[in-house]
Amino acid sequence: MRRVVSVMAGVTLLVTGLTGATARGAAAEPKGGPTWAECPGPKSVVTVECASLNVPLNPAAPDGRAIALALSRVRGAESHDHRRGLGVLLVNPGGPGAPGVNLARYVAAALPKDVAARYDIVGFDPRGVGASEPALHCVDPKTHFAAPRPDQVPANDAAEAALLARAKGYAEACATRWSWLLPHMTTENSARDMDAIRRALGEDKISYLGYSYGTYLGSVYATLFPNRVRRLVLDSVVDPEGVWYDSNIAQDYSFDRRHRQFLAWVARHDDAYHLGDTETEVARAWYGMRRRLGLRPAGGLVGPSELDDIYTVGGYTNAVWPLFAAVFSAYVKKGRPEGLVAAYRRHVDHDAAAENNYAVYLAVQCRDAAWPRDWARWQADTAKVNAKAPFMAWPNAWYNAPCAFWPEKGGTPVHVGDVAHLPSILLVQSRHDAATPYAGAVRVRERFPTARLLVEGGGNHGVSLGDNSCVDRHLAAYLRDGTVPGGRAEQRTGRRPDAFCAASAEPRPPQPAEANPAHPRPAQAINGQ
Repeated sequence: MRRVVSVMAGVTLLVTGLTGATARGAAAEPKGGPTWAECPGPKSVVTVECASLNVPLNPAAPDGRAIALALSRVRGAESHDHRRGLGVLLVNPGGPGAPGVNLARYVAAALPKDVAARYDIVGFDPRGVGASEPALHCVDPKTHFAAPRPDQVPANDAAEAALLARAKGYAEACATRWSWLLPHMTTENSARDMDAIRRALGEDKISYLGYSYGTYLGSVYATLFPNRVRRLVLDSVVDPEGVWYDSNIAQDYSFDRRHRQFLAWVARHDDAYHLGDTETEVARAWYGMRRRLGLRPAGGLVGPSELDDIYTVGGYTNAVWPLFAAVFSAYVKKGRPEGLVAAYRRHVDHDAAAENNYAVYLAVQCRDAAWPRDWARWQADTAKVNAKAPFMAWPNAWYNAPCAFWPEKGGTPVHVGDVAHLPSILLVQSRHDAATPYAGAVRVRERFPTARLLVEGGGNHGVSLGDNSCVDRHLAAYLRDGTVPGGRAEQRTGRRPDAFCAASAEPRPPQPAEANPAHPRPAQAINGQ
């Protein structure tokens, strides 16, 4: 997918420096399970414990070389009560490449107290990510992310060749550093790591809450280990068909639609932003701004590619729309670049953690499935998409372009679904989600007969445990006693959901006293689906 995101309805998840233990050459299976200790860092309302777990580098060779996963846990007071306890709820924020150790803390605080009390909520950094060891890093982020970068929409053959060389160079750098690890960076192996966590915790079954790419990871886990699933929540559902090349093309169209929804929102608030009262007029202003930044980057930092990065965040959450509209207006109408610079610094990750996210993203997606090796195929497909959906066609192609040169060829993805013995599954999906389009949730419901689909009418990515009380009531009911919405599977009709929640209220432009685009308040950041 386009980004490694760990965002849910305005919530930003950050790693807090939890550390794992180096495990190269160590025994793959620990004895007695992980050793838990209170996590380092500032105290919070809930007590969070940390641990490290060794797992096989190659699950097919369990006695061979091992790697370490960083774990976190918030214990539920009733989690192991024989009457009310429900054991472990494993959580994952997305990716591939997003760290998950902080998600346990957030979920434990956001769930109703009676529900959280019945689970040990466990987060983990997947293989290669964050505090797990080793953590993938392929290049120096200060060099690779140095702004302004070349325009991702190539103006000519020479510009395209330079971008292609950049993509090939990244793939070669990863190959040089990680030839022993890259063959084993797959979603299937991460799912097997999840089962290693289950075994280490002494659980016969686990429950799981996954967002974004975490829904694909959860779908693969449920396919491989259906008898080990107690509850399964998949929020913002990845389509298991088309992984990953075709999925990215589908995402190009959906992000363009969501960006046009942003432009239309700006037009509806022309009294605040003065960029035009139709989507067409605002689009003309936006693409004009992009051309101007190609000639003179804002603050010497924000060129067209950085602008794409900033406004891609708006595809994940409309919480940033008022800010992004304000800095857009300030630049176009008043020639003020400082708002764009501040938005880039606050909302776009370009540090070592972001490079780790990107390295793992590529390592997993390039290895999971086959990608075209002939650049002419990418070029023709991207030109076709760009003619209809220009917002992210070329940026997305270059984001994934190292897969055309990846040292490990893609394998055959797990065929998701079509398994017996699964409990009821809850799928949560916003209707206009750009990162994981609606069709994917319908497809997963078709693959898992016990799944029920709850749809929220908006377009943000990551719906539950945010600001929609209707969605959260359904989630709590399911985690509490397995209640799912809707009737029998045979009563479903096409793409219709089993239950529907109205969208949360749209954001509003700030009042004049609130507006200060040069010093934006944090809304939601990306880690790099």
